[in-house]
Amino acid sequence: MDRAAPHVLYIAWGFPPSRGSGVYRALATANALAAGGFRVTVLTCERESFYRYTLADPTLEERIDSRVEVVRIPFDWPVMDLDVRRWDRERARRPRAWTLRRVEQDQEGFPEASYGPWLEPLVAAGRALHRRDPLDLVVATANPNVSVGAAHRLHTELGIPFVLDQRDSWTVDVFDGTENPDRRVHELEAAFVADALEVWFVNEPLRAEHAARYPASASKIHSVANGYDLELAPSPVLSAPAPEQPLTYGYIGTLTPRLPLVEFGEGWRTARERGGVVAGARARLWGHLGFFAVKDASLSHVLEQHDDGISYDGPVPKAAVRTIFEEIDVLLLILGAGRFVTSGKVYEYMASALPIVSVQEPGGDSARVLEGYPLWFPAADLTPGAIAQALEGAGRAARESDETVRRRCLSHAEQYERNRQLGPRVAALHDAVSAKETS
Repeated sequence: MDRAAPHVLYIAWGFPPSRGSGVYRALATANALAAGGFRVTVLTCERESFYRYTLADPTLEERIDSRVEVVRIPFDWPVMDLDVRRWDRERARRPRAWTLRRVEQDQEGFPEASYGPWLEPLVAAGRALHRRDPLDLVVATANPNVSVGAAHRLHTELGIPFVLDQRDSWTVDVFDGTENPDRRVHELEAAFVADALEVWFVNEPLRAEHAARYPASASKIHSVANGYDLELAPSPVLSAPAPEQPLTYGYIGTLTPRLPLVEFGEGWRTARERGGVVAGARARLWGHLGFFAVKDASLSHVLEQHDDGISYDGPVPKAAVRTIFEEIDVLLLILGAGRFVTSGKVYEYMASALPIVSVQEPGGDSARVLEGYPLWFPAADLTPGAIAQALEGAGRAARESDETVRRRCLSHAEQYERNRQLGPRVAALHDAVSAKETS
């Protein structure tokens, strides 16, 4: 990389080998910055943190652009350390009281449970990097928001411009729309937005919401959708399955308590009982149970209740996801409620050209993205009958849709290829930094 190229620091907690949902955006952003003419240094946490607390996908590290330098610093997450051999006497005797006290302690310097103490190590590492090789720009991605807190500190102390990739929202719960009750959060967000060079959100509803909150900054607030990565996207399925082959419905993604899995199960049972195209089908669910290394017991219980063709088939490394799509005839987009909820998987789903069943309360933002996709079958609501109807419609479409229809699906999906989302913003940042250097 040309040493004269502008130097950008990208701060992201969830960077490969993290297996969290935000890691794909982080990986793509770092690579896009490198492809867009920046010298890129990523500041993230040690690999061991992911293996210990959230599990990891080591195949993702192979996809980091060779021009990207990755700097890793320690991250300690005591609340998530469940190895009692490392607990002190106080925690062992009163674990709940210890946890509550620790959560309060974490937020003394920065109002974010678990991540607050990481602010000072991030800032110190950023200063050291700037001394070694001056930074022209910092891009910080949330969640966690401490990454943005560090970028803002580097801006106020050293004058380095920064970009806030907020992704979702810090002040608004994207599922139920409630406000974060901590006034410090609102004050910090207002300062971050006011001082940032640009602010990015993952969808238009979030962009519009925050533009309305911060009208003086509205022109620099952008929607940058997650999109799908060409090298990781499924190969499009352009033909129907063999007539004698039972249909396979499939879900790929993290399974969380926010998802209407119970409602889906009731709708699935109804569809099978009604006969027709779903009667002999099966539903396969792939993904981690929850976000952390310890499996979510409540989700395990929900999935164990089914003996009607639904199976949980475990997590899949990202490198193997493409082959999983080849086993599916109809995709299940099971999502939590919320007008700000789009989900990253919707883009990858569309790139497959397969029929898609939406199982979500009406009003979610994924509907805006899927509008116009020829093989989209949204459940009108979460009643068993409505879900069954959507499952049946998608099953018939899987049997009957020809290559012409499926290519129309591909055409709709192409607008959401990730580089089309990131490219304009990376180019704008390069122009802005270059203009500053020549002025």
